[in-house]
Amino acid sequence: MHCTGLLLAAGRGRRFDPSGLQNKLLQILPQGEHVALRSAQRLAQALTSTLVVVHPDALRLMNLLHQSGFATSCCADAAAGMGHTLAHGVRSSAAAPGWIVALADMPHVKSSTIAALDAAIRDGADIAVPVHQGRRGNPVGFSRLHQQALLDMHGDQGAREVVRVHPVVEVEVDDPGILFDIDTPDDLKKAG
Repeated sequence: MHCTGLLLAAGRGRRFDPSGLQNKLLQILPQGEHVALRSAQRLAQALTSTLVVVHPDALRLMNLLHQSGFATSCCADAAAGMGHTLAHGVRSSAAAPGWIVALADMPHVKSSTIAALDAAIRDGADIAVPVHQGRRGNPVGFSRLHQQALLDMHGDQGAREVVRVHPVVEVEVDDPGILFDIDTPDDLKKAG
């Protein structure tokens, strides 16, 4: 069975717009797609199940995702940090055989990278990370072995500590998208 894709889309993106008026995930890429929608599509191209975790105030984002056929789940305590969002996503997909945890502001990750991480988890890896030119990136795959650790996440650290203290299978990919996120308006102009 394939992993479930968890797309974390509940952040506020204050580096993109300190005023909070513009949601970076709703911005349009040069290819004409919304940032979050492209990220969700890449997961869906590689996996049979995708869940997007959103902030409860992100109504426009939820509508966009629903209209495009994506399941969403609102994380009431998303403002407390990425760890809460990740735990919420794992809790909302508790029966999954594993998770590919992706970030919605990384729309340039190739679907082949996601498929390779899923294959590594299905082949027995407990944690799989993509590596491009010697650098680790995102998304990250987790087997069910780490379900409780993911459920225990809180604050803004995400699963970095889980990855740091457990054996990891590095999956070599030809994908610079694993290292690039949308943090500023200028990042929208960069090709991917």
